[in-house]
Amino acid sequence: MADRASNGAHRFDIRVYYEDTDMAGIVYYANYLKFIERARSDWVRQMGIDQNAMREDGGVAFAVRRIEADYLTSAKFDDELVVHTQVQAVTGARLVMEQIVSRGKDTVFSAVVTIVCINEAGQPARLPANIRLMLH
Repeated sequence: MADRASNGAHRFDIRVYYEDTDMAGIVYYANYLKFIERARSDWVRQMGIDQNAMREDGGVAFAVRRIEADYLTSAKFDDELVVHTQVQAVTGARLVMEQIVSRGKDTVFSAVVTIVCINEAGQPARLPANIRLMLH
């Protein structure tokens, strides 16, 4: 279940499945990136942003430019996790957000993610004005 708080924060619940783990039953490190991607996609959808229309009509798409990640403790098979997403900064060309994966009161993983827009040629583009307004 996901929800969007009035301050723009977003919550996305995830259960750890067997396929998310390594041979030791611990979440494989790269899967945290998948978890936070799902949360960002859900957050964008709940804001009413149609990424297909953005690409087809506006010729731009979101792309991850940078991730600074901290692995703090291990999550394991069948854990219930929550991904919290919060905008830190919005400029004409980028969106910076913090994403925290927690299990109960414990922070398992945290990341600062920089998102940009690119055009059809893969070149940098400005964030669409309507999206910048939604995020302020």
